[in-house]
Amino acid sequence: MTQTPKRFIAGAICPRCSAMDRIRSWEQNGIRYRDCVSCDFFEQLPIEDDAIQEVPTRVNQPRERQRPASEEITPVRILDPRKPH
Repeated sequence: MTQTPKRFIAGAICPRCSAMDRIRSWEQNGIRYRDCVSCDFFEQLPIEDDAIQEVPTRVNQPRERQRPASEEITPVRILDPRKPH
């Protein structure tokens, strides 16, 4: 039987002893486990695929509408305030 690797969660704070960077997490048989190496905190949660939602970003959202050719694009001139116009 192979041992599932336990990984530390960077920046996580233990809900029981408030120690930072002491929480480990691992998954086994469809259950997610967390424990603290500084105290006796232990938690198990079922893994629910339905509950995991991707955070909306520009990469996973539809693109903005394409501009029709009839809409004119006008360039903007940036003026240097130190030079006379």
